[in-house]
Amino acid sequence: MNSKVLQTLEYEKVKGELLPFIQTEQGAKIVAALQPSSDFQEVSRWLEETAEAAMVERLHGGLALLDLTDIKEQVRRLQIQASLNGKEIVALAKVLKATAAVAHFFQRIQADDMQDSVPRLQSMVDQLVLLPELTKRVEQTIDDNGRVLDSASSALASFRRQMAGKEEAIRQRLANYTRGKSARYLSETIVTKRADRYVLPVKVEYRHQVPGIVHDQSQSGQTYYIEPQSVVEMANELSETRVLALAEEDRVLAELSVMLADHLEDLRQNAMVLGKLDFVNAKARLAKAQNAMAPELSEKKEVVLNQAWHPLIGEKKAVKNDIALGEKYETLIITGPNTGGKTITIKTLGLLQLLAQSGLFITVGRPSVVAVFDEIFADIGDEQSIEQNLSTFSSHMENIKGILTQTDESSLLIFDELGAGTDPAEGAALAMAILDRAKELGAQTIATTHYPELKLYGNERSGTENASMVFDVKTLKPTYQLLIGVPGQSNALAIASRLGFDQQLLADAKTMVNPENQKLNEMIKDLVDQRQAAKIERERLARDQKNLVATQTELEEKTLKLEKEQAKVMLDAKKRANELVSKTKREAEQLIKEIRSERLAGGQKNKLSEQDLQKQKQAIAALQQSDKLEKNKVLQRAKRVKELKPGDDVMVSSYNQQGTLVKKHKNGQWEVQMGILKMLVDEDDLKKTEATAKAQKEKKTKKRQKVAKNAARSGNTGRVQAKLDLRGVRYEAALTDLDRYLDSVVLANLSSVEIIHGKGSGALRQGVTQFLRSDRRVKDFHFASANAGGDGATIVTLR
Repeated sequence: MNSKVLQTLEYEKVKGELLPFIQTEQGAKIVAALQPSSDFQEVSRWLEETAEAAMVERLHGGLALLDLTDIKEQVRRLQIQASLNGKEIVALAKVLKATAAVAHFFQRIQADDMQDSVPRLQSMVDQLVLLPELTKRVEQTIDDNGRVLDSASSALASFRRQMAGKEEAIRQRLANYTRGKSARYLSETIVTKRADRYVLPVKVEYRHQVPGIVHDQSQSGQTYYIEPQSVVEMANELSETRVLALAEEDRVLAELSVMLADHLEDLRQNAMVLGKLDFVNAKARLAKAQNAMAPELSEKKEVVLNQAWHPLIGEKKAVKNDIALGEKYETLIITGPNTGGKTITIKTLGLLQLLAQSGLFITVGRPSVVAVFDEIFADIGDEQSIEQNLSTFSSHMENIKGILTQTDESSLLIFDELGAGTDPAEGAALAMAILDRAKELGAQTIATTHYPELKLYGNERSGTENASMVFDVKTLKPTYQLLIGVPGQSNALAIASRLGFDQQLLADAKTMVNPENQKLNEMIKDLVDQRQAAKIERERLARDQKNLVATQTELEEKTLKLEKEQAKVMLDAKKRANELVSKTKREAEQLIKEIRSERLAGGQKNKLSEQDLQKQKQAIAALQQSDKLEKNKVLQRAKRVKELKPGDDVMVSSYNQQGTLVKKHKNGQWEVQMGILKMLVDEDDLKKTEATAKAQKEKKTKKRQKVAKNAARSGNTGRVQAKLDLRGVRYEAALTDLDRYLDSVVLANLSSVEIIHGKGSGALRQGVTQFLRSDRRVKDFHFASANAGGDGATIVTLR
């Protein structure tokens, strides 16, 4: 991209707004080197990275990186096998710690709720080389200020303990001079240091009372700083130990430098990747600060900006405009008064296009489309050159001539006040010829002008559209609102009338206006009035539709609420009925238990057989009313409204955008694809579209038909097994299953079956025996043979 357009459209100023969000020197270097790309795939990848970082920022607060400095100098010194000092190693230590922290952060969010949601960022993280042993060694060796720690080596820890003991002994001995009679010799009763030696501040007149070495003198000359002779030898020993400690520190740093040099390429790679992640993170945070949005890329050189504003003006101050180019027309001509916002509008288009091709989100209020141009050219502002002795008109023509020599079908041309600065007739003719040439070259062009001839040009030429900046004649102020499809009208006479000019003067002026221009102006005014009326009507219809939808939604909610209340009343009634049934059932079970016990104990036949008892018990159980959701049609309908599955088309209520469900995450949120963005959305924020609900209803209808068909087929062809296994079944349930089984085998016309009840405690075997003995369907029964289960199974012969 040519540097002139970057300067003209203030691209570097927007880049500068990234810097407050940059945390690393490497990231700042990437920002400085950032340029728009003309490679479609590269721009697409950049925007996807920014979108993923925006998702991480929104859900997890973004990346928290250390204040990483550039390690270029440290790497160079390690390459020449130099030994690094503590502060130099701290810079490398931060890279090691940040690498581990970032890898852990992404591992956590992937396991949490973003699994496979950030593939671009994850591919960067995968390039990081974790060095846990080296990281641990560095943390044990130096602190954040570059000081070598005692844990660096046992020898260093020993030297420092010795130093601490010797210093304490020296301070205690010198403290004796600050007390008692010796204190009168001192100007201050303190122990201080000079040149790493402990000294006393002795008054000049008492210098001979404190024998020792003089290390310094006060500026007034009234105090000597003396190291008493009694501690000189102790201080010498302290100095020797200090030398040994410093030598050990140098050895430790040299050893650590060798270890770092072994991983030089890994450190450089990690620093580079962390810088890229920092840069992408900064793009996401800038987008959040600007309330910017990810654009969609068009391969057809189409630009559709909806509710766009200039990022350097700010959303609150700027007027948002819809700007389109390349879809229905290749040339857009904007007319309107001075200071009406024409220049800022074309700058907004050019700058947002540059930002999108740099992988940045753009300042638009609704989803928008951008293209990827090989070159963007702009001729904006005063191009006069004193050195070249060119007029303003000449300098503009010189610039445009150079632009046209480089233009092709992959170019975007931006012209401000095209053809201005010369004779109006010739300037208009030249402007039209330039626009024709740009169209022949296949470029997309947006231009501003004052010439009325260009209004007719825009109306007559194919692939060309007029637009205007609306001016409020009543307030005599521009609205800065762009109106595409209608050229700007001349307001000079109307403004003069508002300002109170003499009406006769204005009438004379009107007679001097070219009739064609006057006719054109009236036509434009009529178009503007019609468009304004249509806009008011659209707004009214939109309000009515919104109210209708709100009323319908309210009615549906009230209906559903009423049905839920009715269902609740029904459930309460069923629960009360069930309480009564349960009580009766318990009493019946107790009675059946007593009758069965008496019959088993007496061995005599009762009028009621086991089969009759079971049937009475089943009749009582049938009184039970189901209050489960599966039996409640009203609640079942409410549940179906929220049934969602991957692939459903849904409406995201908070964004008022339609998307497609990708998958459901463990925390109950759904991953939704909206354009090029993937977002995590709460299930309560999703609503199935009408098409999806209809498709699911048809699918369920077909499934029920298929199940009914299969059931009918299986009923005709199914066969009853000649064996019933009751092992593990509770006593009452086992006898119920046996009763039903005998019904089925009689219908199947089987003569003999096997009942497997197991041995166990013998209770189930005895119950089965009693049941078979009293059943009229049974002709005979006996235990199986020893090799076929013995008394764990019963062979039954049916009548």
